[in-house]
Amino acid sequence: MKPRADGGGSEPVAIPHPAAAGPPRNVLLSGDLRRTVFVLALPVLCEQLLSYLVGLTDTWLSGRISSEATSAIGLGAYVGWLASLMFSFVGIGTTALVARHWGAGEFEDASRITNRSLALAAVIGVVFYALLYPLAPLLARLLEMHGETGRIVVRYLRLDGLGHLFTSVTLVGAAALRGVGDMRTPMFVLGLVNVLNAAVSAALVFGVGPWPAIGLSGTLVPSLGIDGIVAGTVVARCAGGVLIVAALARGGSGLVLDRRQMRIRGRTVRRILNIGGPAGLEGAMMWFGHFVFLMIIARLETGGRSSALFAAHMIGIRVEAVTYLPAVAWGAAAATLIGQSLGAGNEPRARRIGHVAALQCSLLAAAIAVGFFFGARAIYSVMHSEADVVDAGVGPFRLLAFFQVPLVWSIVYVSALHGAGDTRWPLLFTVIGVFAVRLPVAWLCGIVWEGGLLGAWLGMCLDVTVRGVLALIRYARGRWVQTRV
Repeated sequence: MKPRADGGGSEPVAIPHPAAAGPPRNVLLSGDLRRTVFVLALPVLCEQLLSYLVGLTDTWLSGRISSEATSAIGLGAYVGWLASLMFSFVGIGTTALVARHWGAGEFEDASRITNRSLALAAVIGVVFYALLYPLAPLLARLLEMHGETGRIVVRYLRLDGLGHLFTSVTLVGAAALRGVGDMRTPMFVLGLVNVLNAAVSAALVFGVGPWPAIGLSGTLVPSLGIDGIVAGTVVARCAGGVLIVAALARGGSGLVLDRRQMRIRGRTVRRILNIGGPAGLEGAMMWFGHFVFLMIIARLETGGRSSALFAAHMIGIRVEAVTYLPAVAWGAAAATLIGQSLGAGNEPRARRIGHVAALQCSLLAAAIAVGFFFGARAIYSVMHSEADVVDAGVGPFRLLAFFQVPLVWSIVYVSALHGAGDTRWPLLFTVIGVFAVRLPVAWLCGIVWEGGLLGAWLGMCLDVTVRGVLALIRYARGRWVQTRV
């Protein structure tokens, strides 16, 4: 048995691996590259599509209630995004290391990393909620949400945060499975979670059976309103954490769970954090910049239109997330394949993967952009019942259509670099794009020059373009293949 990976102390009990007895040929390392990327990305795309539809459903449901409810859902989505970015602090390191060891045939090391990562995820989930609960009122005030709107937002964030205690485990468990090339299990688990979210939320808002007459407190109410939306989300997220652990416990992927290995110390944990640290900082910087951007959006106009502009922004961001679906899917495929190819010592194949993934995904993004441009008014009319919200969003959304391909580059190439363990350069690109481009341009064009939502979104579009081009240049130079993990 190999020396202990953590260094020092007694040797941990070896984890038996079904794959260690003689694994079959790894088709991810030898199959046609274009087909392999495409096939590996499809399950993630299905998973992302279901997730997107749930987010869209929540926004649509809130649009049937009020613009204040839409604002609450929108801010909840941003906080949920922050949570996923914080959990990626562990998840990105997990995928990179599991893929690298799996490609090298080091299955016990891959399982050890998985167990350490799940322990880290559980701790981070608890810390995140412990911070979110007291900070919820501050987040509402920073976005000019006062009175009844502020009360709704704070209650929503605190209830929604309960689900993140399980989301951390779900996302990190899925990251480990993707590292070995198992994209289907996360698809089924997260797909079921998303369907459950939509079904329960819709039932509690519109009412099914006894629900229209019985509220959570036992009093008679027409429906649970926005509380119904968040209740469905929490139920679904809890189910996701349980299901992903159950899937890993079955051992079908080759990864083996061992409670004795679920510790948050040692060299293995340091390796995870060494890769995930810059990625987590990148996520935190990204979110902070986006929150400041939201503060700019909240201050674009006064005199009663600020609520409509904010709701229009939230709808636009939710709908634009359809471009993220293929970008995240092809990025996940690239990360897995690059990690395994580098583990197997096949650098030429690793260098090709990112370009193949970006090209395939860019073709989809171009088609989506056409739909955005010509369908802008129809999209907003479906998503919200208030004319002010529709009128405020149509023009800026058409501008957004022209920047969907650069958006794909900013996600796929960064994911490819993450798969190699190269997380420091993407951190720099985020700082440049968000803080040197997005925020100054949004403030100048949106507020100083009174360009409104269109001016603010110009800063957002230029940001993703700068980050996409910088990530492309870094990847094309190929120095990331020398990254040590």
